[in-house]
Amino acid sequence: MTSDERGARHDSSVATDSVADGVATDWPVELRGVTESIVATLGPNDCWNMAALGLHAPDEPGEPVEATTWGNTRTKRNFHRQGGGVVQFTADPREFVDAAVTIREEDHPVLPNADAWVEVAAESVETGTAGDTEWERWELQPTDAGTVADERPLTINRGFGAVIDATVAASRLDVPEYDTETLLDRLAYFEETVEKCGGPRERAAFETLSRETGWRARREKSRNESF
Repeated sequence: MTSDERGARHDSSVATDSVADGVATDWPVELRGVTESIVATLGPNDCWNMAALGLHAPDEPGEPVEATTWGNTRTKRNFHRQGGGVVQFTADPREFVDAAVTIREEDHPVLPNADAWVEVAAESVETGTAGDTEWERWELQPTDAGTVADERPLTINRGFGAVIDATVAASRLDVPEYDTETLLDRLAYFEETVEKCGGPRERAAFETLSRETGWRARREKSRNESF
């Protein structure tokens, strides 16, 4: 990636030593458990596709970070075509919703408000099926030192967390292995949490998710049919 592609904001390198409770070596942020990110992959149209991607930190130091793609997604195809992409981290819930439930393509791989990013190589290590859905597991290895745009204090907002959980539930609505009624009920709960605890960004993000997935109408129809 050229310096122009990275963007003017993303020019301050950071050291990323290993840490006891998570993974930071060669990554611009500490990873532990499943860390939600947005991955940019270059498509055949020379545009960068943005998609949500959960990063699974390894249990043992030195092991690679992993991620799983579900279905024949653009991320999967571009990983195979290009061998990697750009993983980035942002605190803007609207970016996660756009990446999870819309087709978003950009001229540059790093989002303007990304707090940190890192180029990664993606190697397929396992494939399988869950019901009718194909999945593929990838090992991700940083190939270019991650950079951080700004340092921000960590804040916890239940509305933000609810938006992220809602993108996961929405992505599973049409997957046969997951119960649709349960997912719709979860989305209703997340909507209430966003309304009570979220700010303008969280509410705007959830409205986009609702518009793109139509989950409210599906839930109403389901409830009417149950009577």
